[in-house]
Amino acid sequence: MRASVAYVLFISASLTATGAAFAQSQQGPGAGAPAKVATGTTCANPNAIGLARTVEIDTTGGPGFGFEHFRQHDFLRNKEVVLTFDDGPWPENTQKVLDALANHCIKATFFPIGKHASYYPEILRRVAEAGHSIGNHTWGHIDLSKKGMTKEAAIEEIEKGVSAVRMAVNGPTAPFFRFPALRHPPELVTYLGERNVGIFSTDMDSFDFTMRTPERIIKAVMSKLEKHGKGMVLMHDFQRHTADALPELLSQLKAGGYKIVHMVPREPVKSLPKYEEMLKKEEKLPTVSQRPTSSVVRTVE
Repeated sequence: MRASVAYVLFISASLTATGAAFAQSQQGPGAGAPAKVATGTTCANPNAIGLARTVEIDTTGGPGFGFEHFRQHDFLRNKEVVLTFDDGPWPENTQKVLDALANHCIKATFFPIGKHASYYPEILRRVAEAGHSIGNHTWGHIDLSKKGMTKEAAIEEIEKGVSAVRMAVNGPTAPFFRFPALRHPPELVTYLGERNVGIFSTDMDSFDFTMRTPERIIKAVMSKLEKHGKGMVLMHDFQRHTADALPELLSQLKAGGYKIVHMVPREPVKSLPKYEEMLKKEEKLPTVSQRPTSSVVRTVE
């Protein structure tokens, strides 16, 4: 079984138990100059990577990106890196990732799970407020190519995820989509094209979910970048070891002469009212208590 397919099973089991996101950053300065992160803004960290450039993605027709599956659009120059994070938002881990990115004055693209967005909307709003791009990674991280999955059910997985993320952010999000396990059923690729949603695979998968130390994650990412020279990197802000690894990974990227590129959408994604209403109805189940947690649970010993 491919490791990322196994991860779908793992994350699905665990689920059972941008106005600001589109902030534009100007092209970074030359070597030796302070890293600039936005118009008129200088990065406070003199050792930060900073953004080399920001690219705008026109997702009309559903273009695909990431050489593991799509080879038409190669927009990265030598030594350029796009950082992407899947499966959040998640307590503590996502914030650690945000802190590390902020320290280096760079932006990334996040592909959150709809259920996680509904659990922790306040965390996802922090991602948006920090100026990162926010796409979608389905509602429940289900492998949409699995046997027995109907097209209707798969579309519901996609669209509920889109709606949940947009509702959590309470603002515009990106028409960027990543399939769980990087499995791309042709009929769903066509569907996303009709919805003008870009599809993102990866140039290199860190496989951070299989590793148990930050050191192994750093070595995996750096060795793959050294081999390929550039690329879109897939990591997971859901994973604690990834969050712990990121500060040192970014320092090594800086030392290695790599440059960070941020992707922003030309237009925000358009969620469908049908699925937003579906989610609102699920939120209003009569058995769900509306009392604050502090009045429900208290420490007695």
